[in-house]
Amino acid sequence: MDLSVEIGALHLANPVIAASGTFGYGIEFAGLTDLNRLGAIVVKGLSLEPMEGAPAPRLTTTPGGMINAVGLQNVGVRRFISEKLPALRSYHTPIIANVFGRSADEYAEVIRYLESADGLAAYELNISCPNVACGGIQFGSNPQMAGQVVAAARRVSRRPLWVKLSPNVADIAAIARAAEEAGGDALTIANTYPAMSIDFRTHRSRIGNPTGGLSGRAIKPITLRLVYEASRAVEIPIVGLGGIDTAEDVLEYFVVGASAVQVGTANFAEPNACLRIVADLEKLCASENIHDIKGLRGIFQAEKH
Repeated sequence: MDLSVEIGALHLANPVIAASGTFGYGIEFAGLTDLNRLGAIVVKGLSLEPMEGAPAPRLTTTPGGMINAVGLQNVGVRRFISEKLPALRSYHTPIIANVFGRSADEYAEVIRYLESADGLAAYELNISCPNVACGGIQFGSNPQMAGQVVAAARRVSRRPLWVKLSPNVADIAAIARAAEEAGGDALTIANTYPAMSIDFRTHRSRIGNPTGGLSGRAIKPITLRLVYEASRAVEIPIVGLGGIDTAEDVLEYFVVGASAVQVGTANFAEPNACLRIVADLEKLCASENIHDIKGLRGIFQAEKH
């Protein structure tokens, strides 16, 4: 059976990718799982300068998921290139750099640094970040700002651009089209959902910030819908992200239009989650006589009314 997939020009041995923000810089998991058996690794978000992140505690569990407010803590793009990337080059798994900034120009500046380094297969643009010049509105909240970020990155990048969309929009299809038209090569759908977890005894949040991002099993049905809606609006590949913990989850995302998936929250509790899902996916495809997983993409049949 064939589990390989193509995300634009990028070939993956299987469709299961470790999601940004849940797998460190990748190398931290080398002693816990076989990095060479992953479809790809998306490293934690990289900014122009190092960031300390949000106050502790940064994580709390919820029924069916988790809320996090990490605050995009990272070592900055220059230290990533000098301290983290060299060790990743010894693995043949594609490495994707997640990138963010406070302006479209800052996204481009981060990518300029990364363009000088070997060992990266693609970039993932996190457009859920606030646009400082526009009063903190998320870049991914409207098509024009999303397109500006992608276009700025496209001008300086020779590598594929994946655009990670926010789910917190009125029309995901419009944002998806804007990203495609500006030069995006693929979409990651979607980021976390704004949420709260409160301790009624202390009257305070269970994390250091008042709010955070909800991820995990609870968000899968909502994100499936977003992938379905976006897949009908664009031609570029979509990578589904949200609540994936089983082989069945992977196939469901394929049916609504995804070409690959990212596993996020499951990695916190189980460092081998991605490899477990790959192994189970092989068994499930064999039992269902699915010889090529790519044949499932977008075959969802809507009922006629």
